[in-house]
Amino acid sequence: MGRPAARRSAAALALVLLATTGACTASPDDKGGAAPRPTASPSVAPSRSSAPTFERTIAPGVGYQESTRRGPAGPVRIAVLRVAPDAEARLTAVHGRTLAVPQTVRQVAGRVGALAAVNGSYFDIQGGKAFGGYQGDPVGLYAEGGRLLSEARNDGAALLLGQKDGRIEARITEVSTRGRITAGDGAARPLDGVDRVTGRLRACGGADSARLAAEGRPLRKDARTGLCSDPDEIVEYTSDWGVDTPGGRRDGVEAVLAQDGTVRRLRSPGSGPVPRGTRVLQGIGAGADWLRDHARTGERLDVAMPMTDPDGTDLTGLVDSAIGGGARLLENGRVALGERELAAADRPPRTLAGVTADGAVLLVTVDGRDPGVSEGATLAESAELLRSLGAVDGLNLDGGGSTSMVVDGELRNSPREAAGDPVGERKVATAIAVLPR
Repeated sequence: MGRPAARRSAAALALVLLATTGACTASPDDKGGAAPRPTASPSVAPSRSSAPTFERTIAPGVGYQESTRRGPAGPVRIAVLRVAPDAEARLTAVHGRTLAVPQTVRQVAGRVGALAAVNGSYFDIQGGKAFGGYQGDPVGLYAEGGRLLSEARNDGAALLLGQKDGRIEARITEVSTRGRITAGDGAARPLDGVDRVTGRLRACGGADSARLAAEGRPLRKDARTGLCSDPDEIVEYTSDWGVDTPGGRRDGVEAVLAQDGTVRRLRSPGSGPVPRGTRVLQGIGAGADWLRDHARTGERLDVAMPMTDPDGTDLTGLVDSAIGGGARLLENGRVALGERELAAADRPPRTLAGVTADGAVLLVTVDGRDPGVSEGATLAESAELLRSLGAVDGLNLDGGGSTSMVVDGELRNSPREAAGDPVGERKVATAIAVLPR
């Protein structure tokens, strides 16, 4: 996305993230003369809310509240987790037992002992015409415990979480991940992805496509599915993937690496387990040829895919969790949506993340698909909702049937696949969890 104002303030924001508890405190006046962003129309201004129908303190510094607001299309039921920077809790990204197999938010929360949790990133979902066969596979940026487990898409916005001196630090910014593999003989080439089906890309345009075209590797688009592919990739698989690497390519090659990058062995055709304590590079097409030529048993490959902000600052080691989302809703207190997003009229259930001026993190679910009870929210209404709750930066996470709020092991919202459907819990790829300290 690379907004000029974001680039000018990125270094300062990185310092804020590292040195203070109040992330994202820049004011709209810090834009440095940039043209003002579009703002939501008065018709989507925050509506009046009734008194909370339910509220409680989950842990010191962690509050939870449910209420119903009066929106442009009717009532809107929301649930809000507010986590203060000095809360006696930890805030982190988590996934199911493996990346390749999804679980419900309630299952994930129970497995890690979470006090509360919401769904996180987008993921490959069964039933879509471009489904790749692994429903738990995150689509876009995902990092957990300081480890990158899924690369960014098109330099998109993400929620970044970390800790310093026992305090939670949060930031929303655009993140890119440009990987590189360097062999002992000096040969180098891009690392294209992490923990996803090799050769398969869901995004057909944007920054990723432009970079590949500049490298002489234009994407191929399937007119039937809309899926884009790159026949010459190398993708890294971690032990978090949890199942055998995808097969089906006779010309594929895999290099099994020790954690320090030493090549233990080559496998061809490429497909097999990722033993604990190892990682696997799977190459197809020209990527497979490169591994055959340069991945020599007993020698080391330098494999890196750092996360960088719009100013080029390397976030590796500074961020514990990273959760990529969809549209960026707020930036420095202003609505950050483009004209097309502002005009979007659909009102699905939504999961939102926000950061306040004092560094508190807001995790919000908006119920929808329940006529007369909760009508959902447009992107513009979601931005204004976050702003009304005190957020200065905001992000739209995965929504629809994935939107789930779990508190003390109980599902507190009403997920629905479609209007009129019964409440049901969808299995998802990742979650954002509040854990006891």
